[in-house]
Amino acid sequence: MRGLKGKGVLITGGTSGIGEAAARRFLEEGSRVFVCGRDAGKLRIALDSLRDMGEIDGIACDVSRDADVLRLIGEAEQALERIDVLINNAGISWREPFLEITPEHWDEIIAVNLRGVFLVAQEAARRMMPGGGVIVNMSSTNGFGGEEDYAHYNASKAGIILLTRTMAVELGPHGIRVNAICPGYIRTPLNETIAGAIGGEEFVAAYERDRIPLGRAGTPEEVASAYAFLASDEAAFIHGEALVVDGGQLAIM
Repeated sequence: MRGLKGKGVLITGGTSGIGEAAARRFLEEGSRVFVCGRDAGKLRIALDSLRDMGEIDGIACDVSRDADVLRLIGEAEQALERIDVLINNAGISWREPFLEITPEHWDEIIAVNLRGVFLVAQEAARRMMPGGGVIVNMSSTNGFGGEEDYAHYNASKAGIILLTRTMAVELGPHGIRVNAICPGYIRTPLNETIAGAIGGEEFVAAYERDRIPLGRAGTPEEVASAYAFLASDEAAFIHGEALVVDGGQLAIM
């Protein structure tokens, strides 16, 4: 895609699933990539598997912590020379009924999914000025519909959509484009773990049949393609949007 070759791309949550697929896609486009993840072991494995594709490095950090974010942005900027693109991908989820959610679980989901997106985007945007850049935040179809047993996750993803639109209003004049992507059900290690606790492949098959008009879950690579498109020059006039990538799931959600 136009405009990605040679760009410095920071990807949070870039050590598995959608984040790792995004790192692979941007390397294929000729970008220079810096990733982070909470698990140092997974980070090492991801970096080892991707280094032969191009210029990539990363650190272990927790995006919900101010000090970690400052360290992340500083090291990413040093490695990339300039952060041109932020793929704000880090997030967590688990399934539990509303009446069973503890304040601790609520706080953890909001801290990583919403506070983390805010902290990383704010610090990256400061470094993007002057000259501009692109920020793409990870939301979800759950930011539009109240899927059962995900109240904390749904709330965090809805917050990201409005945060994205507000950022677009305020950062647009500085040449920073801001959008979000909203995937539906994607076959990631995280979703496989959740599905494994409630029926495994049988649950997934029923979900695909009953809730996704295209009849299948998405792949991390398909979401990575959406990230690359929104970061590219081909999306130069797309700003403040929440791009749904869901096989039609939201249409019947």
